[in-house]
Amino acid sequence: MAKSSSLNVRVVEGRALPAKDVSGSSDPYCIVKVDDEVVARTATVWRSLSPFWGEEYTVHLPLDFHHLAFYVLDEDTVGHDDVIGKISLSREAIAADPRGIDSWINLSRVDPDAEVQGEICLAVRMVEDARGCCLHCHVLKARDLAPRDISGTSDPFARVFWGSQSSETSTIKKTRFPHWDEVLELREVPGAPSSLRVELWDWDMVGKNDFLGMVEFPPKVLQQNPPNGWFRLLPFPRAEEDSGGNLGALRLKVRLVEDRVLPSEYYQPLVQLLMESVLGLPEEDDASPLAVLELTSGDCRQDLATKLVKLFLGQGLAGPFLDYLTRREVARTTDPNTLFRSNSLASKSMEQFMKLVGMPYLHEVLKPVVNRVFEEKKYMELDPCKMDLGRTRRISFKGTPSEEHVREASLGLLTGYLGPIVDAIVGSVGRCPLAVRLAFKRLRQRVEERFPQAEHKDVKYLAISGFLFLRFFAPAILTPKLFDLREQHADPQTSRSLLLLAKAVQSIGNLGQQLGQGKELWMAPLHPFLLQSISRVRDFLDQLVDVDGEEEAGGPARALVPSSVTVREGYLLKRKEEPASLATRFAFKKRYFWLSGEMLSYSKSPECQIRSSTPVSYIRAVERVDEGAFQLPHVMQVVTQDNAGTLHTTYLQCKNVNELNQWLSALRKASAPNPDKLASCHPGAFRSARWTCCLQADRSAAGCSRTHFAVTLGDWSDPLDPDAETQMVYRQLLLGRDQLRMKFLEDSNMDSSPEADSGEGSSTTEGACPDALARQREAAARLLEVLADLDRAHEEFQQQEQGKVAPSLRRP
Repeated sequence: MAKSSSLNVRVVEGRALPAKDVSGSSDPYCIVKVDDEVVARTATVWRSLSPFWGEEYTVHLPLDFHHLAFYVLDEDTVGHDDVIGKISLSREAIAADPRGIDSWINLSRVDPDAEVQGEICLAVRMVEDARGCCLHCHVLKARDLAPRDISGTSDPFARVFWGSQSSETSTIKKTRFPHWDEVLELREVPGAPSSLRVELWDWDMVGKNDFLGMVEFPPKVLQQNPPNGWFRLLPFPRAEEDSGGNLGALRLKVRLVEDRVLPSEYYQPLVQLLMESVLGLPEEDDASPLAVLELTSGDCRQDLATKLVKLFLGQGLAGPFLDYLTRREVARTTDPNTLFRSNSLASKSMEQFMKLVGMPYLHEVLKPVVNRVFEEKKYMELDPCKMDLGRTRRISFKGTPSEEHVREASLGLLTGYLGPIVDAIVGSVGRCPLAVRLAFKRLRQRVEERFPQAEHKDVKYLAISGFLFLRFFAPAILTPKLFDLREQHADPQTSRSLLLLAKAVQSIGNLGQQLGQGKELWMAPLHPFLLQSISRVRDFLDQLVDVDGEEEAGGPARALVPSSVTVREGYLLKRKEEPASLATRFAFKKRYFWLSGEMLSYSKSPECQIRSSTPVSYIRAVERVDEGAFQLPHVMQVVTQDNAGTLHTTYLQCKNVNELNQWLSALRKASAPNPDKLASCHPGAFRSARWTCCLQADRSAAGCSRTHFAVTLGDWSDPLDPDAETQMVYRQLLLGRDQLRMKFLEDSNMDSSPEADSGEGSSTTEGACPDALARQREAAARLLEVLADLDRAHEEFQQQEQGKVAPSLRRP
């Protein structure tokens, strides 16, 4: 049995931020931290006091995380970035509501005394002697302390208080990982029992010392269970300062998902029911697990759709699963204009299926043109209300600046980008994944059966283009960063260009049905090109579904991405193993890296055929490196172990914090199955005969910081995890259990009563065929029995954790 914990975080937008620049504006971005680890950085929104980010992250976490923090900063080209404010959310506050947090939250000032991190290792003994009670506080060491000095380190010392007595350790210079190994003795004074408080401070030669954190133990703990081990440092207790909105606010969506995942065999009955349900008649099915999930998914419909798609992909039944939901959705739709327009479970499942299976295809089709738009930074505008006529001089030096000049130039630029986009899409039939083509083939078949009339001849095209163009291609063009097409959000000018291109692609996906309608009549100059493209798109959709086969090729999937496929690649700076005399900066050489599930390889350039490779199975740790180790930011280390058992460390520098997080996450996920992972490592480097982090002179000294293998970012290439996916489905089914019982089993009791025999009374299943009703009641009873078995298994494992009973396995 395992426990899982993940945070779903969406940094939506900010408002009323203070101006930090002389221009009267700011260039805000957010940093997201879990405890002491930076897990994400949003893009910078230039020149805005009400920025919109809309960035989402799924962070897989260790179970013992404590708080989540959002820092808003103003990016400066010269000097340090200005801190605007922060929001700190405790684990308890996030977990208080299962639906999570979705609200505007005011920013608070950043108080240095509250910015504490790290842990301290203590061993406390209470000793009685002839002189009375004596407290021995063995201050061993600390780790991951906050950097207070400009060098990125601190000069920490510990101060111990017991009643009116106090004592201090020595000061250890330039380290965030001090080793004291000092025993401080304090004598009890007459009076009431006192608490023990240990404070850590950063010693400063000039000015006052900086607070690093504290721990406190009440008298009862000292007497009954004296502290012995690692303890998390806390800030001084104080009321939270409310800025009253003077620093602005952020709109955040945060949800904590924690669960106990049972061994695989406990989920087999539920998996079997799910697989059986997609092979039945969906139109008459109201008691299957999927029918229940349609009614209960609510706020978590997108997460549920992702889990279901991955679960059925793993069983090789993604096609029948999508077909089942499609048939139910089509059967209850009377107006073809509303087909798949809502965020139903069917729509979300198809959308997530395309992202999970079709993301490499999307990148292949759109990335070249999207990169051109970012690199060329051309000014394009068709809306006269938004035109900046001052830019006309850059476009043309002939005649007087006019709207017509801007419109004509913009039209030429837009068609210059749209042409390659449409060409790439309509020419991509052979590159579209077979699973996606088969899913669209079934979708078209169901729509044609439901709406065979001549006046609905376009519905079969619109059903497919609604997913492919409106939910896949157009959103990716509008926000490339959210689809991993770019590392940064667009600046305002490029963002406007992308919006115009996305609107055009959306109009093509709608087959021109709304051209000339609505408020955007200024798009009219583009209509001839759009209408010309629509016939090509129809032919493309016909070719897309012209494919043989009923099931996905290859049978059940074991992973969304085969282990031999590259999941991440790009240039990194690699440090030589043992640079003898080169300066630190020259010891890093630019190399091109590839990561797959099997190998981490690199060469001098992408075209170079000579590669050096390390099996992923050799990796024992993947961790950040302190900036002070090489006086360089964004450095990570990959610790490997060869067949002889010798550890080797490779240092790699990334361009920015987001690239660092993505490589850390990809390497940790690729090496997750490896045995013998390291529990600790050195976040510094061994230089000048000592570790830069903890100052130990022994190169083989045990690591001074914990490793963070559990901290990863979720993305479309995450490996399949059928047990965790089925566990979420089980939790969601519990929400519909009472409704299912009332609808079928209690109706069954009513039907067998004398009133039912005489035709009196009512039933929610009135009008159903008796045989079909009997089958649905039997299916409902089976589902309720499976849920009850899982309930008992969870209860037994919980009791086992408490040492009460051993779990029993009830097999189907």
